[in-house]
Amino acid sequence: MGKKMAEEKLTPRNENYSEWYNQVVLKADLADYAPVRGCMVVKPYGWAIWENMQKELDRRFKETGHVNAAFPMLIPKSFFEKEKEHVEGFAPELAVVTVGGGQVLDEPLVIRPTSETVIGYMYSKWIKSYRDLPVLINQWANVVRWEMRTRLFLRTLEFYWQEGHTAHSSAEEAQEETIRMLNVYADFAINEAAVPVIRGVKSETEKFAGAVNTYSIEAMMGDTKALQAGTSHNLGQNFAKAFDIKYLDQNNTQQYCWTTSWGLSTRFIGAIIMTHGDDNGLILPPRLAPYQIVIVPIYKNDAERSSVMEAVEKVQKQLIQFRVKLDDRTEVTPGFKFNEWELRGVPLRLEIGPKDVEKGSVMAARRDIPGKAGKSILLQENLAPQVQAMLDTIQASMLQRATDFRDANIHNANTYDELKEIIQNGWAESWWCGSADCEAKIKEETKATTRCMPFDQPKTEKGKCVYCGAEAVKKIYFSKAY
Repeated sequence: MGKKMAEEKLTPRNENYSEWYNQVVLKADLADYAPVRGCMVVKPYGWAIWENMQKELDRRFKETGHVNAAFPMLIPKSFFEKEKEHVEGFAPELAVVTVGGGQVLDEPLVIRPTSETVIGYMYSKWIKSYRDLPVLINQWANVVRWEMRTRLFLRTLEFYWQEGHTAHSSAEEAQEETIRMLNVYADFAINEAAVPVIRGVKSETEKFAGAVNTYSIEAMMGDTKALQAGTSHNLGQNFAKAFDIKYLDQNNTQQYCWTTSWGLSTRFIGAIIMTHGDDNGLILPPRLAPYQIVIVPIYKNDAERSSVMEAVEKVQKQLIQFRVKLDDRTEVTPGFKFNEWELRGVPLRLEIGPKDVEKGSVMAARRDIPGKAGKSILLQENLAPQVQAMLDTIQASMLQRATDFRDANIHNANTYDELKEIIQNGWAESWWCGSADCEAKIKEETKATTRCMPFDQPKTEKGKCVYCGAEAVKKIYFSKAY
């Protein structure tokens, strides 16, 4: 990162949130624009966040019995015509290869936007008997969707994700899997990313093309807009029938499988940035931060340097269990380093100067609490447990702050006028009759979309639709969204 770029102040969030976000992504060295419009280059610092996310998600997938595999990026175009809803949903976003090796291809190939079709084809070859079920496979991959309006991490033509695809012998088992994986996402979001998500079911209009039901985790960003942060789809037998995924049951009868798919992508990095960031830049949760701790030595001359670096070395040896960065650059001032690591969101900064050496202490500065209020003195002796306690406190307080912010910006809307007012700066929780017509009119008139019908529904059994006044049995969230 250039010195000049690091020194330029960020646009304040309340002045232009969108500009603030773009500047943070670029200046914190997370990503850059690629030569192809709408694509991004994920830089090492951004990729390190993704690797930490992968590690935590992959562990959870394996604990729930899933295994990893890899499927091809090129998919015959005819596959997308087998499941009617699926092709209609994805047609505008497909990137199609028509020439290969200088020859026009007999059949055009689609660059993978998602893998239900090719995996469905493979499962039809692999699954023959009830003994082959369930099949629980995940893949880590990149996908291409030809988006018109793009933004780094949040919506790019090519992005990185994981997609799980499973096949089951009963509707009940497929539904259990769908909810299990949604809960895995929620657990990851809350406990690793400190992003307090709400779990729920999407409306018919907002569900995945070809699914029976889509469930999502929805997160509130720092400007109160919503972000769909992960989805889990119960595909019923739609893809099994389209791709002939059958098995012989225990009575020797041919049955169609029940399938699911679920995914979480690099878009979640955008969720972390916007949930926690402030006007000084990123604030990264300790459990996912590339560096949990940065050590900044402070000295004026060679004599001071010698004693300070000796203390730094002792401190480093105590902290080998953490992800630590020693910033021993001599061409920039300590103040410059403080600002840069603040911008890049490192949870904890440890400063060691001559006075700290004398006292056998270090100055600790928490990223989540700016200024003097976030500073405290730690003893060099037995430092690791003190640091661990501080990182745990930072993680917990980030989750609490984000939860308090979310809850303070969700309001009940009993009338359409209330809904229109609330969604200017928050989420409206309202009764909805389930009509796609009401949903479309609200979207057209207010730019707000339905987010999800939360699992935690009110005790009251029914109310009146916020738009048409008809009887309603479900509450749903409306908000503007990314």
